[in-house]
Amino acid sequence: MSQQGPILAVSTAGRPSFAASLDEAKIFPVIETNWADASRAVAQLQPAAVLTEMSEAVQSGFVALAKQVAALQPYLPLIAVDPATSLPENVIPFAQTKGRPDRLAARLRAALRIRTLHATVMRRLDDEPASRPPLAEIDLVRDATVLLIGRGAAYPALSVALGERMGVVGALSIEAAAKHLNTRDVDGIVLGEGFSARVVDAFLTVLAEDSRFRNLPVVLTSNELAPAYDLANLEIIGGEPVHVATNALPLIRQHALEAHLSRTLRSIDAGGLLDPQTGLLTSTAFSRDLATSVYHTLQRGGGLSVARFVFDPAYPRAQIDGARIISRLMRQMDFGAVQPDGSVIVAFAETDLRTAHMIARRLSSVMRHTTHGKRDTRSEPSVTLATMLPSDTAQSLLARLHEEARRAAS
Repeated sequence: MSQQGPILAVSTAGRPSFAASLDEAKIFPVIETNWADASRAVAQLQPAAVLTEMSEAVQSGFVALAKQVAALQPYLPLIAVDPATSLPENVIPFAQTKGRPDRLAARLRAALRIRTLHATVMRRLDDEPASRPPLAEIDLVRDATVLLIGRGAAYPALSVALGERMGVVGALSIEAAAKHLNTRDVDGIVLGEGFSARVVDAFLTVLAEDSRFRNLPVVLTSNELAPAYDLANLEIIGGEPVHVATNALPLIRQHALEAHLSRTLRSIDAGGLLDPQTGLLTSTAFSRDLATSVYHTLQRGGGLSVARFVFDPAYPRAQIDGARIISRLMRQMDFGAVQPDGSVIVAFAETDLRTAHMIARRLSSVMRHTTHGKRDTRSEPSVTLATMLPSDTAQSLLARLHEEARRAAS
């Protein structure tokens, strides 16, 4: 498989051990270099990906290389083969497995697809800059959400270690995890202790058979890494919870980048009317659509209700996570937007107040399972609703919604 740029393989001396697996996968060209020349090679060759053979002697040079790679655009994958220590957040870990040389090729191809997606977004933004949203400078770690599955003694510590860095959806059973995967977007799975080898095997087999999850990062914290699953980003990371969270973070961050780029492309296709961070409408587009909906409801009859979701300002990730859940789960005829104060307002078309209550409760129940660094701290928002009256305008409907919110708060 020929790339738009070469694959740069960095090692202490000679041909790195992982180069043979790239040859077997027919990935070329592969250019080898040592650590002393790695920085210059990245600048001159403009590679499509960088793979490094890790050892204790290269840690200082590796950190500098990671910073150099992180500053480049489009996204440049940096994969550390057999890392022995914690990694910078933009470095993808890879543990070699005997008998499965194709695993590295699968990990590399998954990362290169994200690089291509990033290049596509950059090109589309350059083609029509006047009508397209800018590629936002976002904190990918802050915006990421991980599904933590487990019920062993390490589960609480893992929840805190991951939650200090990103949103965490907890599941004490495989059945609960499957429900979360079907109702919301996650950027990775961390599978802790508490399950038999047979249960883990069945879960990983189902993930591998579903095309939605084949590139989703899956981190095992115990047991041996099974070689037979068709999951490009399946990795085993043992040790203390802080170490697991630190080395799982790069894979999860990479998936968060892919999700953000996909939302940005949808925003471009929609003429810039969608917010690329949440997938909801921009505030301007929401105001226009709400005014149109109010007008048509007055002319043709029917119902129109609005709901306001307010999140705890102490946890800014909760608002982004909640907005994305709403974007994914709300009905196709409904629309919403993030407001300047951080709340989310959703308009429910052809809906009376009772039905709007049911929909809002369903959305809130999904948000309830996300934590942000502290045990028993949840992201469930406070919700207020208002339904349209025959004398309403868009402005008066929103004014009554905010009045209901102030009344509920007092």
